[in-house]
Amino acid sequence: MRPFVIIFIWLAGNLRLVLGVILKDAPTLGLTNTPRLLSKDTVSGGFAYQVSQNHSVFFYPEDSEEMYIGGTDFVLKLKMDDYRVIEKFTLKTTGQQHCQEGPCENVITVIEKFQDSLFVCGTNGRKPQCWKLFPSVNNQSHEIVESYEGKGISPFVYTHNSLSLTVEGDLYAAAPLDADRSSLQFRRRAGRRTNVWMYDSWVTEPTFISASWVKRKEDPDNEKIYIFFREKNSDHSPEADPWISRVARVCKVDEGGSKRFFQNMWTSFLKARLVCGFPKESLYFNRLQDIYVLHAEDWHDTRVYALFTSSWNSTAVCIYSVGMIEEIFENSTFKGYNKDIPKPRPGTCLKDSRTLPPATVSVVKDYPEMNDWVHSIQYTAPFYISDNNYTKIAVDQVQAVDQHVYNVLLLATDSGKIHKVLEAGSEPFIISETQLSNSSTIHSMKLDSKKKKLVVGFSEKISTVDLQRCQEYKNSCEDCVLARDPYCAWTKFGCTPTVPGGIQNVMNGEISVCPTSVEGQKQVNRTKREIDSSSSVNLSLTAHSVPLSVPFYLSCPIDSYHAVYTWEHKGQSSPCLQMQSNCLHLIPAMAQENYGVYECVSKEKDYTKVVKKYQLTQHMIHTMPESNTPKINDASAVALQTVTIILGLAVAVSTN
Repeated sequence: MRPFVIIFIWLAGNLRLVLGVILKDAPTLGLTNTPRLLSKDTVSGGFAYQVSQNHSVFFYPEDSEEMYIGGTDFVLKLKMDDYRVIEKFTLKTTGQQHCQEGPCENVITVIEKFQDSLFVCGTNGRKPQCWKLFPSVNNQSHEIVESYEGKGISPFVYTHNSLSLTVEGDLYAAAPLDADRSSLQFRRRAGRRTNVWMYDSWVTEPTFISASWVKRKEDPDNEKIYIFFREKNSDHSPEADPWISRVARVCKVDEGGSKRFFQNMWTSFLKARLVCGFPKESLYFNRLQDIYVLHAEDWHDTRVYALFTSSWNSTAVCIYSVGMIEEIFENSTFKGYNKDIPKPRPGTCLKDSRTLPPATVSVVKDYPEMNDWVHSIQYTAPFYISDNNYTKIAVDQVQAVDQHVYNVLLLATDSGKIHKVLEAGSEPFIISETQLSNSSTIHSMKLDSKKKKLVVGFSEKISTVDLQRCQEYKNSCEDCVLARDPYCAWTKFGCTPTVPGGIQNVMNGEISVCPTSVEGQKQVNRTKREIDSSSSVNLSLTAHSVPLSVPFYLSCPIDSYHAVYTWEHKGQSSPCLQMQSNCLHLIPAMAQENYGVYECVSKEKDYTKVVKKYQLTQHMIHTMPESNTPKINDASAVALQTVTIILGLAVAVSTN
């Protein structure tokens, strides 16, 4: 027996074991609670750092042509169409003599548009500092003007918790006032209005996640700023979760109390518990991870998408409306307060908050927490639950062919992937998974809804993801419609970005909308019986000549992980051996009954198609000539190619 045949037989016996290892992290075929499509290297453009960054922030106004990136000791201004560096601002630590421990570096933590300049703050060697970058004039570079100390705006160390927000010329921030992380609270820190801060007892060891200004065009004096955070639970019993997730609010016009009582303190601060889970079972995802606020014309309809993790290694997305949040703040009783509620009600916005009566402000001071909890829109369960460890969320709105606007969740995993999840009805639909990096996690994420792009920051690079990658569903109208991707519709040019008149069914993915569905059904019927080489099915046939007794395998690509794949041969069906993005059919040793036509058939909902078609014929091995070097014939080439592929798979598994 020739050496390659011996290798083949050994591999045939171990292929299932190899496949089992490879499939450990791959989605299971036929399940709709996993991504329908897996993509790799689907980024358009990007910028690579010269030195990897442990922390980076970027400022990127939607639909802008430019983006500012803050790293260690620098701010870059990039042109977004080609990621060309327009300007570089060096912001090294000032007064390095105060550096006591660790590297004396200035990690940029804040970039905001503030008043007439770009406002930049950094750790500045554990002595937070802020600068203003004024726009260039007459082709001159930006002018950097040192502003003032950055305590309470930038943390002392980039790993410490912080956030910032600008509202109508005012700067709001949360960052520790001391290097030991103490005095962490949400403040109005600079701007036209009075600086205002929190009362010390309002929060316990908080981690601030996000802050958002919700406009009210008809009533601007009643506009609120919502703060999302988690804090330590005062209940220390073993069964209690160590964290409680919160939503708080303050009035935009709040100037603090009178000189006699609560001066420079928020007079409108209220907080409530933000819950996500199963109320009937008292099972909750309590650790808030990230927030995305989707603003609406009517402030009541503004939606809050909240990403939570749990103690049992699962993540969830719950959806809230600002109207529902306000309902709690305006009607709930105050936790621990048993007297008559004074008027005006605590938390009321007044143009001159200094005139609020002491009785109203006293309730805010001592009893800021609401008795009632803020539940999600679904109430009985989260909108989406997953075993993936998601770290960031963004939500885009897409107008489909049916003129309905659909929301698409963009979720970043801790392994460098983006999941695109459709919100259509009560059940989430996971459109796709895109692998952006194999080596690092996602630091930052910014959605450009107008351009339909997602900008993603890693330690080594910044990448742009095109959300309209319709060419991935290019095979047919049915494939395009089954994707249920509101960014894409079937037209005479194929699967293209959604345009009026295109073919689409985002809500259900029903292929009956396709004009070729009748012909498609004819093909379905043909696949139920053996099709020989003279068949007229419009699919290329791949022929292989294989000797008796050698192992052999066939492969076809997986177009959808929601489909079920089978191999059809002489009226018999056998299941697919899944290997990442391929379906295999393994023949341990070729026998006479193994020759003939094989079809790889996929079935998703009501759509069945032949993905790949093979014909195997017997190859006669000629007698080896009397020579020390065997001739490599067709069978040998096929066998050696298969050995190479399977060995390559084994190597790939061992290195990942």
